[in-house]
Amino acid sequence: MLILFLFIFSSVSSQNYKITYLKSSNGNLIENQDAIWVFTNSNETLISSEKVMSKKSEFPFEQIFINRSNDFFQQMTNLNDEKSIATKDSLSLKKQNFEFPLETKKILGYHCKKAKTIINSNTIEFWYTEDLKVKAAPTILGQNLGLVLEMVRNGNFVIAATKIEKTKEFPVISLPKKNVDILTYKDLVWKSRFTTVEIFKDQIINFSSDSKSNDSILRFANGTIAVRKVKFPVIKSGSQIFADVTEQSNGDAYDRTGSFFIIPTDKEISFLNGLQNGVKSLPIYSNENGKDYQGVVATKNYNPIIEMMRFFTPFGVKQYNYLELKDKNWHDKVMYRQDISDLVNLLSGKEVWIGINIGNYDKGGHKVSANITIHPEEISTKAKDIVPLFCTNNVMEMAGQEYGTMFNHEKGLEVNFTLNKPMKNAKLRYITTGHGGWENGDEFVPKKNSIYLDGKETFSFKPWRQDCGSYRLYNPASGNFPNGLSSSDYSRSNWCPGMVTFPIYIDLGDLEVGTHTMQIKIPQGLPEGTSFSSWNISGILIGE
Repeated sequence: MLILFLFIFSSVSSQNYKITYLKSSNGNLIENQDAIWVFTNSNETLISSEKVMSKKSEFPFEQIFINRSNDFFQQMTNLNDEKSIATKDSLSLKKQNFEFPLETKKILGYHCKKAKTIINSNTIEFWYTEDLKVKAAPTILGQNLGLVLEMVRNGNFVIAATKIEKTKEFPVISLPKKNVDILTYKDLVWKSRFTTVEIFKDQIINFSSDSKSNDSILRFANGTIAVRKVKFPVIKSGSQIFADVTEQSNGDAYDRTGSFFIIPTDKEISFLNGLQNGVKSLPIYSNENGKDYQGVVATKNYNPIIEMMRFFTPFGVKQYNYLELKDKNWHDKVMYRQDISDLVNLLSGKEVWIGINIGNYDKGGHKVSANITIHPEEISTKAKDIVPLFCTNNVMEMAGQEYGTMFNHEKGLEVNFTLNKPMKNAKLRYITTGHGGWENGDEFVPKKNSIYLDGKETFSFKPWRQDCGSYRLYNPASGNFPNGLSSSDYSRSNWCPGMVTFPIYIDLGDLEVGTHTMQIKIPQGLPEGTSFSSWNISGILIGE
């Protein structure tokens, strides 16, 4: 294990002290904590911990060394076995301003004075002693006050000294030769605390016959879909998992439907077959309205795609930022982020086909990057069982996949699924957005979504977003109307240009072994000339 100090001790002329600190919250000692160990004398201070000094700490771990004769401090972090970083700064009194209330008290038998400061709206109180003629604190704050024996944040979080020991020697610090700037240091430390799985980097999603696959990324539907196989590490139980997508226009000026999705491959046929062999190779769903819908519902030998994230591009962010308006400073890109922790069973320790799509007919199209980040948690939770059910989002639109217009028939969308074991606390993870038409189309008219399970209505609601104006600065190419509104301002059926449509979770209770039927009904609007309405819905069953 690479460490930033040597377990060698040397004598110095002044008295050395070792102070042990423990943390409490709301009057209760925090359980199983790593005690803070501070070593100090008149010339130098080291902030470390019991586990670090005992070589039992997990990565990343940080130590802070203060050189009082030269008035600087050095933060040092071991990111892993092989890499460590450090940054250096001045310990200037000007950077820490204090009030000094006329209050005193005794801690561990020492006379203590009080100091107070406010950091980021947090009130921090310090109780420090000058009795021992040394300075130190359990954090970088308050290092020049005296020996801080207690820190209190907002009256409810306390770091308190529990023991003060005299020592003959002070740890000799092996300081790194190279330092980075403070922002780089903070960024590297932050990123080391979680795992980032890069999926796509500056990937062009466009419509062009010139779009080609390479050794790692497959391109389909004239370049509007990118797919690759990704190996995920084993994910610790209870971890939080997030999907991150960033988007910029690379030529397309319009708001488009985007999807970041998983392709299940656990059955005989997968969506990958449709991508490789054409939409006609996918199972057909028919609801007697005269149209065939390819690959939208689960069957005995096929599972539809699972949408991790449904997102919508704004009107031309980045590419059209030259379209200036007074007091409008356009954003450079859109960042979408969503918690997908419920999908851990689909990712942990597996090789997974992951795709991204933006429906468009522009040769320049869009530029996207996408990551999945894994954030460990101390709390252990049981992973959920997942059953894919349906997805009418026609991500293969540019390869002939039919729009989700099946809701113009009374049957709507119906899927049968079989459970081989009971499922407790079952929920439907449901994403829905309405599209098409102009003023009277389902994009701009609230429509009731009704969900039926085994013939009984389980849940209904009208998906509608009224906050689209909040995203105006992502939409430089959005049209402006005589009434003073931009197209991107208008409320829509559960989406806005430049936003994520989050899933809702519908409680279904405990489901028994056997075959069940789920049905979705939406009063889809009638066509108007060449304009028609459609609904992109997707759903997976999640339970225990």
